[in-house]
Amino acid sequence: MSTRPHVLSIVLAGGEGKRLMPLTADRAKPAVPFGGTYRLIDFVLSNLANSDLTKICVLTQYKSHSLDRHISVTWRMSTMLGSYVTSVPAQQRTGKQWYQGSADAIFQSMNLINDENPDYVVVFGADNIYRMDVEAMIEAHIASGMDATIAGIRVPRQEASAFGIIDADAGGVISRFLEKPADPPGLPDSPDESFASMGNYVFTRKAFVEALNRDAADEGSKHDMGGNIVPSFVDQGRAQVYDFTQNDVPGSTEKDRNYWRDVGTIDAYHEAHMDLVSVVPEFNLYNREWPIWTSQAQAPGAKFVLRGTAEDSIVSAGTIISGGDVDRSVLSPNVRIDKWAKVDESILFPNSKVGRNAVVRRAILDKNVVVPDGAEVGVDHEADRARGLFVSDGGITVVPKNMHL
Repeated sequence: MSTRPHVLSIVLAGGEGKRLMPLTADRAKPAVPFGGTYRLIDFVLSNLANSDLTKICVLTQYKSHSLDRHISVTWRMSTMLGSYVTSVPAQQRTGKQWYQGSADAIFQSMNLINDENPDYVVVFGADNIYRMDVEAMIEAHIASGMDATIAGIRVPRQEASAFGIIDADAGGVISRFLEKPADPPGLPDSPDESFASMGNYVFTRKAFVEALNRDAADEGSKHDMGGNIVPSFVDQGRAQVYDFTQNDVPGSTEKDRNYWRDVGTIDAYHEAHMDLVSVVPEFNLYNREWPIWTSQAQAPGAKFVLRGTAEDSIVSAGTIISGGDVDRSVLSPNVRIDKWAKVDESILFPNSKVGRNAVVRRAILDKNVVVPDGAEVGVDHEADRARGLFVSDGGITVVPKNMHL
């Protein structure tokens, strides 16, 4: 019987998420709610757990309280079997400075690697929406004999300038790693597509530690995983791309197979929610063979009274739609929609309330927001801005946490 490789998973969750303001004004980006009942970090943690990778360290830094609390309350595995998910705050182990970059975060946390003593180290980001069998990527890494494997997703070449791009030969060996190139290289088997980096990596432990030490000693480095560590392996000819289209997740549909979204902006975040609510969703939350795990609200089922309706929407536990109409929206737990209210293409965080005759259109309401009777959000963007609300380039209005309009 073959012995399973010893793997340590490190999740980079210290991101400030400036482009998601004001949703990140009071929380780290990976702690931002998503899909009604989840937080962004639940997707990467679910992928790791479903892949039977249950030794997970989450590196946190920016406004991490709600993220740390979510991990400690929700992600509790069997310690009897040696499993754990633990949040690791910046500890200034190597000097009087906080994390200077994603590579520095791991270097400052080298004790995690030394203590676990793994054969391979998985390094994933914490704030993208996707399903992935990580074990398949690890198997491809081991089979290649390479020191680094970078997950790549195929994107149209004309859109590829927005991403970090992987230039690889037909065998998958990476020759260049390009940051948002003006002229992205096409793929050997598909000239009109390019490989965009997903920010997910597998490393052979010894080579990875050596690369981190070299980078830490380089005063000119930005200490970034994608900008410094990965290119160092590419320059040595020791990095390969893992084609995400080859990843087969149980229970995936033809439509949502290989779905991956970077929800780094308000518009992208809103669009990803709209992917959830169609009859045949772009991303299917209802895949029981590869579930997204989280801590569900202790609340009764959603209730519809006084002819309240919800069409093409997700309505979470504890929510009451009392005579209002909801269309193409995602309602988190314990939301209240009052009589004659209209909610369209919107995302409502927990405990938000929409009063009688109020209108919420293409908007995001953070936790505990109250929209009073007759008020309008997302209807007149100039009026929204005059009230101090954020309006994105795509016309999405965001009402910050605890605000009573």
